[in-house]
Amino acid sequence: MTKLYFGDTTTIATTIMILGLVVFIGYTIANRGSVQHWGMRGLLLLAFGLVVCCFAAARDGLDKTIQSSIDGSCAAGLFPLVSIPTVVGCIGALVIIASAIAMLISNSQQAKELCFWFMASGVAVKIMVVEIARVIAL
Repeated sequence: MTKLYFGDTTTIATTIMILGLVVFIGYTIANRGSVQHWGMRGLLLLAFGLVVCCFAAARDGLDKTIQSSIDGSCAAGLFPLVSIPTVVGCIGALVIIASAIAMLISNSQQAKELCFWFMASGVAVKIMVVEIARVIAL
């Protein structure tokens, strides 16, 4: 089980970044009454979430899965191309991107806050589904 989260450099970095992302969301939830700039919080969540997503895709071998599906020249990664983690990941990414775009065109802090919560929900669902699937695949 420790190899699942601390097996190599990419896995360790991804684990630490996922924990950091969860802490950031948790800190924002705990201090939501004092947040004045929801757009900045959303931008940080979008940028950091994108970095974490790229590391998680590399950790789980998504590039290898795609290449294997295209030409079969290598072994697939951890998850098949059409699987619950990849489908939920794509849907979560769509929610995050749509929320980020809506945040850009929003004028009120209330609308930006709502967009932040949609983004945070998309991130949380993606993390939960992928991490549970990784444990099950072990």
